[in-house]
Amino acid sequence: MKTLLIATLLFGTSLSVLAADADDALLKKGEYLARAGDCVACHTAKGGKPFAGGLPMETPIGTVYSTNITPDVNGIGKYSFEDFDQAVRHGVGKDGSTLYPAMPYPSYARVSDDDMRALYAYFMKGVAPEAEPNKPTDIPWPLSMRWPLSIWRGLFAPQVKAWEAPVNNDAVVNRGAYLVEGLGHCGACHTPRAITMQEKALNPAEGSQFLSGSAPLEGWIAKNLRGDHKDGLGSWSEADLVQFLKTGRSDRSAVFGGMSDVVEHSMQYMSDADLVAIARYLKTLAPSDPNDKPHVYDKQVAEALWKGDDSKTGASVYIDNCAACHRTDGHGYAKVFPALAGNPVLQTTDPTSLIHVVLAGATVPATQTAPSNFTMPAFSWRLNDQQVAAVVSFIRTSWGNQGGAVTAKEVSDVRSSDMKNTSGDDLGQVTKH
Repeated sequence: MKTLLIATLLFGTSLSVLAADADDALLKKGEYLARAGDCVACHTAKGGKPFAGGLPMETPIGTVYSTNITPDVNGIGKYSFEDFDQAVRHGVGKDGSTLYPAMPYPSYARVSDDDMRALYAYFMKGVAPEAEPNKPTDIPWPLSMRWPLSIWRGLFAPQVKAWEAPVNNDAVVNRGAYLVEGLGHCGACHTPRAITMQEKALNPAEGSQFLSGSAPLEGWIAKNLRGDHKDGLGSWSEADLVQFLKTGRSDRSAVFGGMSDVVEHSMQYMSDADLVAIARYLKTLAPSDPNDKPHVYDKQVAEALWKGDDSKTGASVYIDNCAACHRTDGHGYAKVFPALAGNPVLQTTDPTSLIHVVLAGATVPATQTAPSNFTMPAFSWRLNDQQVAAVVSFIRTSWGNQGGAVTAKEVSDVRSSDMKNTSGDDLGQVTKH
């Protein structure tokens, strides 16, 4: 009897240890998936507690604020798994109302049941509760009425079902597709939207506009992630992409804008295998432009600047303000100051991002494997609208770049937008043409 009692106690203890290990593994999986979905970036206000919400998000109809998703009663503390699933994958809140599509539930519809359960476990048991109340939207009536959103959801949100891998893709590409189209919700920013605000395509099968770049939002354009050389990823290798996603920099470019948050909070923590999967999947996407051609470097401008000829419009502004870091040949310094020659960010149809960088500057975030950060200073205080237009036009049309010229009016519009969205700086000091 004594032996049986001891065995029973030992067996029971081992079961509890196994259960604890299983719970711990589920929480770690959920934490990783929350990183991959970049949940903290949207659900954390500047200076606020993680996941407590309150981050303002501009939309064409007004500002919405991210919600508290901590396990507090002001957050999701009273959510069952079914409530959580309805919100994340179906876009329906606990009160039955439809969520604004600022919450990317059309993408999350692809997330698997197992991953959803891991996410729920993490948010309920691995996140500190914060008693931060949710903020109402700044959307005016009647646009603030919720019932039309249920119609929108019925028309444009996909059915929640098990994700199906595309036929003939290998396992690595399939994993990348699952992450990009689903939890990573890359299309929420990088796919253009229709006038009714749905993404024009949720996957490659729905058309070449998938991940072909967005319209300006909050001063930035989410770039084309397809195979176009001019403004996409056609000139990037798989290794370039992996390095960029992991560190925020590569031999070709450096991260800026909203993508900085993605790298800082999400991508740098993802496994190398998942980053390779994402990169390999993106490299399968054909150019959106059927006439796309590789960049051909033109050395004429570099030779002219080397000889002291700054007669091209904007060249003198470039020499005085940009050449020390980006060089007269436009090649920059790898992983420190991005190359401008052939850089797809400079050749988009809409120059908003480039204008914004020149005016407001940018900082490449420090990451685990690239701990140094580099800052491009703001030039809004130093250059007027005409000077910014001249130097941006110069950059977009030199060294073989195929971007168009920029007007002072376009610069003025971006400067005005920056002033509305930024406090405590000097963006408006120099505005006269």
